[in-house]
Amino acid sequence: MTSVEVEVPSQYPADAVFKVFCDFDNLAPKVNPEVFKSIETIEGNGDVGTIKLITFGEGVPFTSAKYKVDAIDKTNYSYNYTFFEGDNLMGILDSISSQVKIVPAADGGCVNKQTITYNCKGEDKPSEEILKKEKEIYETTYKAMEAYAAAHPEAYK
Repeated sequence: MTSVEVEVPSQYPADAVFKVFCDFDNLAPKVNPEVFKSIETIEGNGDVGTIKLITFGEGVPFTSAKYKVDAIDKTNYSYNYTFFEGDNLMGILDSISSQVKIVPAADGGCVNKQTITYNCKGEDKPSEEILKKEKEIYETTYKAMEAYAAAHPEAYK
């Protein structure tokens, strides 16, 4: 097992950033199509237990992945999900679990914190290069989503 920590500060309040994050399926392909070609729900209604399929874009070495929504806590601005199938598991992982928490900051903004845990089948682990690239993808995507939301405030009231 190995993990990566992602932290992206925001000038916007936690509730607003969480609303934007909850629209990840629609926004990520718009703001980062090189990574996310599409995200579709294949089972469920978006709540816990929902299964989604990501089709990756040209900017990553993977084609697709399925993940399940494990937990959503709108009061505490947290969202957990697990990738359980797809070539993003690289043949060496059982799963990839993500815990996202939007933490309010004293200045009225917040910090988008995410812990990504790679659950390895054996001794093999993702390379440092892959871990660094994935961290960059999350950071870039979150910043682009925030910029999109700032340009379209009516959509996230």
